[in-house]
Amino acid sequence: MQSTTVPVEGRQGSEWGWFLAWLAVGGCLALGLAALLSLGAILIAIAVLAAVFLLRKGHRTATVGGLAGLALPLFYLAYLNRGGPGTVCHTTASGQTCTDEYTPVPFLVGGALLLAAGFVVFLVLDRRHRENN
Repeated sequence: MQSTTVPVEGRQGSEWGWFLAWLAVGGCLALGLAALLSLGAILIAIAVLAAVFLLRKGHRTATVGGLAGLALPLFYLAYLNRGGPGTVCHTTASGQTCTDEYTPVPFLVGGALLLAAGFVVFLVLDRRHRENN
């Protein structure tokens, strides 16, 4: 018997799906490391299990999505510190609360760099993979 391969339409979209799955794994891992003293160990375990599954089933070029996923907690920290730097006070019906906030710029820049690096590396690897096949 002779085996033939039929090109599957939408193959490129499925690689983006694997990339987004790795992005979620990277975000879960980074959040687990940030929350290590509370529920971080559980998040790290979930990220490791998901990574093992994705390594067995997914495309290898999509693993750089984990790098882009590390940006998600940094974006969240930038959002939380959006009023900073300095002391930020909020008035409620029951009183006033003040918190010290950092400048959000380093978190935003770091997140943007990680996200951009993950996407660029994925696009380069995906292009090479398509050219070789």
